[in-house]
Amino acid sequence: MATIDDFLNLDIRVGKILEVEDFPEARKPAYKLTIDFGPEVGIKKSSAQIVKHYKKEDLIGRLVMGVTNFPPRQIGPFISETLTLGVPDADHEVVLIKPDMDVPLGGKLF
Repeated sequence: MATIDDFLNLDIRVGKILEVEDFPEARKPAYKLTIDFGPEVGIKKSSAQIVKHYKKEDLIGRLVMGVTNFPPRQIGPFISETLTLGVPDADHEVVLIKPDMDVPLGGKLF
């Protein structure tokens, strides 16, 4: 069972998507995201399997939540530096999690 200390060790923050690129080398359809997590964390890259529900142009400027303190992960030729968070829809496709109001970039989930 997870403890509150386990949760507190995660650094989950709000970021804004700056860039979206196709990721044709991924095994499952995905985008390469560039996300600004504010001045404390900075800009990080992420691979996200979100092509089912999101067009590239609709993602620019969108707020998302991401785990910013996982080690980088090699995904094909790409290094993913953050885990962009989502939940599955009825078909198990990713739906992104985002704040329901505008909030400062880098705000930490608590």
